[in-house]
Amino acid sequence: MKKYIATILVSCAIVSVTLFNIPASQSKSSDTYKQLNLFGDVFEKIRAQYVREVTDQELIEAAINGMLVSLDPHSSYLTQKNFDDMQVQTKGEYGGLGMEVTLDKGVVRVVSPIDDTPASRAGIQSGDYITRLNGEQVMGLTLTEAVTKMKGKVGTDIILTVVRQGEKKPLEITLTRDTISIKSVRHRIEGEVGYIRISSFTEKTESGLTNSLDQIKQELGDKLKGIVLDLRNNPGGLLNQSIGVSSAFLERGEVVSTRTRNDEHIQRYPARKGDTIDGKPLIVLINGGSASASEIVAGALQDHQRAVVVGTQSFGKASVQTVIPLGANGAMRLTTAYYFTPSGNSIQGDGITPDIQIEQIRFDKSKKVDTRRRSENDLRGHLENPNDKVAPQSKEPESDTPPKDNTTEKDAPNKAENNKRDKEPTLTTAQDDYQLNFAINLLHGMAIARNGE
Repeated sequence: MKKYIATILVSCAIVSVTLFNIPASQSKSSDTYKQLNLFGDVFEKIRAQYVREVTDQELIEAAINGMLVSLDPHSSYLTQKNFDDMQVQTKGEYGGLGMEVTLDKGVVRVVSPIDDTPASRAGIQSGDYITRLNGEQVMGLTLTEAVTKMKGKVGTDIILTVVRQGEKKPLEITLTRDTISIKSVRHRIEGEVGYIRISSFTEKTESGLTNSLDQIKQELGDKLKGIVLDLRNNPGGLLNQSIGVSSAFLERGEVVSTRTRNDEHIQRYPARKGDTIDGKPLIVLINGGSASASEIVAGALQDHQRAVVVGTQSFGKASVQTVIPLGANGAMRLTTAYYFTPSGNSIQGDGITPDIQIEQIRFDKSKKVDTRRRSENDLRGHLENPNDKVAPQSKEPESDTPPKDNTTEKDAPNKAENNKRDKEPTLTTAQDDYQLNFAINLLHGMAIARNGE
C-alpha cells in the first residue's frame, strides 16, 4: 500500500512540473489554442445558422485557402482536382483559354496571354482586368474559383468582361475554350541571326531550346552571328528549366540562389554546362509580361555580362513557390523562398532593368500601345523586397536538382482529348516588331565589333 501511495505522489509531482513550469513557447501555444477554439466556434455557428446548408468540406477548404491567400498573391490551396490539373499543365499541356492570371484588387488580372491560344487570338493583353465571367461578378471569388469557372468543355464559349487601361468602357470579349498542347520553344532564322522564342517554362523547355540551337547551328554553320532570345510575355514556370536555359549560354558561375525565411537556408545553383554558342553575341528581350523564371534567365545572363537585355522593365516576381502535397486532400502552393540574381540582388517588385530601354512601337499608327508598367508591386499583399537585409555568407549547393517553381495560376488546366491541337509560340516578323527589329540590328553590330570587321 505504501508503495502504491508513493507512486501516486511521484506521478502528481510530475504532473505539477508539467502544468506549472510552462516555458514561454508553450505559453504562446496556449494563445494559439484559444484562437483555434475561436475558429471552432465560428465553424459551428456557420453550420448551424448560415442561410443555406454548406458542407464541412466546403468550409474547411475555404478556410485553408483564405489562410494561404492572405499571405501573398502566390500562395494558395489546391483541391485534388486542381492539383492534378496543375501537374498536367507543367508538362506543357492543358485545356482552357491560355493565359497566366493572378488575383488583384478582388478581380482577375492577366499577367500574360500565352502565344497562339484562344486568349492571345482574342486580343487579351497583359494587365487586363477580368471583372465578369459570362456576366457573373468575379469580385468575391478566390483565384481558384475564378479559374475553375473559366474551365469548361472544349469548343464552348465564355464571355469575359475586360477593363483595359486606355479604354473608356469595359470590353466584352468572347473566347472559345480549347485544349492546348504548348510547344514552349520555337525558332527561326533572321538573315544570319538565330531567333528563339520561349513562351513559358515547362518540363520540355530546356530540351526544346537545345533542339532549336542545334537546328540553327546546323543551318547557319559558321555564318551564325548570334542569338536573340525572346522572353517577352513569358510568365515563368519551372525553376529547374530556367536554370537549364541559362546554363546553355554560360561557361560557369552561379545562375540563381534561393534563400528561405531569415536566410536560414541558402541554396546556390551553378551553370550545368558550357556555352553552346561559343560566346557569340546574345540579346535577351523582356517586357512587363516577363516574370519569375524568365526574370531568372534575364538576370543571370545580365549579371554575368553574357547578354545584352533589351526591352522594358520586367514584372518583378522574385519568390519561389513550393507545391506541398497533402495526401488525398490535394496540395498547397506555399511561398518558401526568395530568389536572388548572381550579384546577390533581389528584383522582387522592381523587376529586371534592361541594359537598353526600348518601348514597343506599332508600325500601324492606328493601334495604340499601352506602355504603363504593371508589376508585382501592384498586387495586393505583395512581398516586400528583401534587398535591405544584409546578405550572409552562403554555402555551396547541396544538390544540383532545383525545386520546381510553379509561379502563377494557369487558367483551365484540363486534359481533354478531343479537339486537341499542338500550339506553338507565335513568331512575329521583325518588320512588324520594333523591339525585335532593334535587337537584330544591334546583334549585327555586336557581331561586327566582336570579329573586328
